[in-house]
Amino acid sequence: MKKVFLMGMSLCVALAFSSCKSSESAYKKAYEKAKQQELAETSQTEPAVVETQPVEPAVVETPAPVTKASTASIREEKVELVSGDGLKAYSVICGSFGVKANADGLKKWLDDKGYNAKVVYNSEKNMYRVAVSSYDTRDEAASARDSFKAKFPDRKDFQDSWLLYRVH
Repeated sequence: MKKVFLMGMSLCVALAFSSCKSSESAYKKAYEKAKQQELAETSQTEPAVVETQPVEPAVVETPAPVTKASTASIREEKVELVSGDGLKAYSVICGSFGVKANADGLKKWLDDKGYNAKVVYNSEKNMYRVAVSSYDTRDEAASARDSFKAKFPDRKDFQDSWLLYRVH
């Protein structure tokens, strides 16, 4: 009895699978038909002729040049030097980490590239900042940030470098 029931069920399953056709061909045909109609519509419409009139050149007044320092955004934070030496008022920050070991790793990598990097700690935000360099003036720091970003154009993390003003 079980054999007959099992054979009957397997026969039903085989018929069910063999009778179902893939609907892919119907979708493919509908897609191709729509594509042909679209091509036919675009070939029937003629390109519109646009008349142009000569334009007199406008006189443009150039504004005074903007210095790079004025466009450099600065964050003011109270930080303390953790590693490195010579922290000045303005620093170029290229990395911020919640884990000191990650900041130390980036500092070592920058030191190997010839920089005198520093790690500073912001206790209010519990963040370790990696400073590529440190300067007395905003203009020097902004220039150094721009040249640092230009030296590593493929490093997106370095393209987000910013200036830090040390608050005492």
